[in-house]
Amino acid sequence: MNVRLIARLSVMMFVQYFIWGAWAPTLGNYMTTIDAGEWIPLAYALGPIACMIGPFFLGMVADRFFDSEKLLGVLMLIAGAAMCAMPFAAGTDLFLPLLGLHALCYFPTLGLTASLAFHHLKNQEKEFPWVRVFGTIGWATIGLFMGYVLQADNTATPLYIGGGAALFLGLYSFTLPYTPPPSRGQTTTWKQIAGIDAFNALKSKSFVVFLAAAMLIFIAFGTYFPYAPIYFSAIHENFFAGGDAFANPSGEMAWGQVSEIFFMLLIPFFFRRLGVKWMLLLGMLAWVARFAIFAVGASVGTYYFILIGILIHGICYDFFFVTGQIYIDKKTAPEIRGQVQGLLVLLTQGIG
Repeated sequence: MNVRLIARLSVMMFVQYFIWGAWAPTLGNYMTTIDAGEWIPLAYALGPIACMIGPFFLGMVADRFFDSEKLLGVLMLIAGAAMCAMPFAAGTDLFLPLLGLHALCYFPTLGLTASLAFHHLKNQEKEFPWVRVFGTIGWATIGLFMGYVLQADNTATPLYIGGGAALFLGLYSFTLPYTPPPSRGQTTTWKQIAGIDAFNALKSKSFVVFLAAAMLIFIAFGTYFPYAPIYFSAIHENFFAGGDAFANPSGEMAWGQVSEIFFMLLIPFFFRRLGVKWMLLLGMLAWVARFAIFAVGASVGTYYFILIGILIHGICYDFFFVTGQIYIDKKTAPEIRGQVQGLLVLLTQGIG
């Protein structure tokens, strides 16, 4: 295990998810304070729309034309500038377009950073969880800091922090290990530009089942971050008014990322004991259990019962999405790996 390499990739992952975790859990609350609450669904739809537009093309570019670390740097600089400008556009028609520009540059890089890491790791099943766990640590760090230290859920502070972190990652990306496109110099056809080659992976029945399940699961996932803060705020008002329970939703939600850290480090163990299929199944069942807990919790208002629904986030996310990324890397050819990672982002963060 190359510790120095893993450390460099871990910083990349930490900041990548620190950015998302800075604003995603609290944007709905901030938009409510600037009298833009009716636009919350559209704001959270911009990320999926960006994931439907960008991943195939970005994956093809990374696979054939540009060094991945340089491409990541340029996209993050644009994403950071757009997010830092958003508070100045609050209450104007520019607010959502700036968020859309950020989303268009940021969300397709979720697959890009994964493929960049896989390119340099020799034992993906063992080493990738150690890199990816720092993404979760990044999300949890900013969530806990925002909720319990700054208590800035209803302010523009998360946008400034997220934008600043994106600018930092943009500069840091240019120092990452050289990651040339695996198919540089080869003739490029219209099918490759359109991402058609990525669909060759669909010839495998098991791969089709995985992608279909991923898309369905992320329909549920897509409702969590936009509406969980509102749900927890309502729980606080109805059951715990005057107390601390769920007073700062981003802080409580960050415990889900703490759980994610724990289960992420257990992925190599479960890979050996259960295999990919059983891990994916457990991840799906955990989502069913989570929403059942939240449904009952809305009626009974028991703090620790609802907290269980937050804490099983590690199984929900790690056993499905992270395991799925490793599965894709092992099942696809190097020349289309970036595009297939983009296909997963399209079906989960986009259509799902």
